[in-house]
Amino acid sequence: MDSALIAAVRRFNRTVTQRVGALDDEYMAQGRPLGQARLLWEIGPAGAEVAALRARLGLDSGYLSRLLRTLENDGLVTVAPADQTGADGRVRVATLTDAGRTEWTQLDQRSDDLAASILEPLTDHRRERLVAAMAEVERLLIGSMIVIEPCPPSDPRARACLRAYARDVARLFDDGFDPTLSNPVNDEELVPPAGVLLLATLNSEPIGCGAVKLPRDAPAEIKRVWVADTVRGLGVGRRLLGELERYAAERGVRAVRLDTNRNLTEAIALYRATGYREIEAYNTEHYAHHWFEKQLGR
Repeated sequence: MDSALIAAVRRFNRTVTQRVGALDDEYMAQGRPLGQARLLWEIGPAGAEVAALRARLGLDSGYLSRLLRTLENDGLVTVAPADQTGADGRVRVATLTDAGRTEWTQLDQRSDDLAASILEPLTDHRRERLVAAMAEVERLLIGSMIVIEPCPPSDPRARACLRAYARDVARLFDDGFDPTLSNPVNDEELVPPAGVLLLATLNSEPIGCGAVKLPRDAPAEIKRVWVADTVRGLGVGRRLLGELERYAAERGVRAVRLDTNRNLTEAIALYRATGYREIEAYNTEHYAHHWFEKQLGR
């Protein structure tokens, strides 16, 4: 990694933490540090499941428990099992008390005031530049928070992604998508050493997937690459593709193939941009119009 890039990121982090008051013992004069204030904000008037808070904020469970205990002791929050009929008693929910809602409202107003104080010294043009730059930084930071790792195809999160894939292609294909007409991708083909399914998650929530089959008697084949609309434009599809190629290459595969439908224009553009070349049809996939191959290790 370029040391100049590392230094630039560190300098940016120092500037931001100082400007937003993250170093203060009492964040925005609320009488509590930033960690407690942010957790109070995330719980919000509607309340939140503790597991969701942990995933959303990326906090260690022990640290989150200590933060919640402090807010409980201050009379701002209650933590109890979900009380919905038939709810899993192990699911805990954090809820603001009346005092907590009052402090949340104050925090909300002071957050607006802080944002206004950052923008106020700037001209209108510079305000627009700053907000646009912030939006770009936010998107790129979100992209850096996405985790891609192997996942059993039977995992509920993987199942959810594969169902979303089927829904999306059914909407995009000219004649819909009937899985019974498509070449099957069986679970056993996506379990090592036969292959792998990679799951992309953001704050522990599934937002993409992709698979590669590594049959002994046929070329390796990439299948079921899907990315949620909510994270389009963050390079998740390219990352998934690259990780699938790397996985195959590390196992001695010299080339990977894939097929695709003519209506998946963004996917086709990605394949061509990342070194895939179009080849003759290598299978009888009902929904395929294009077939591609890429040599690995070059």
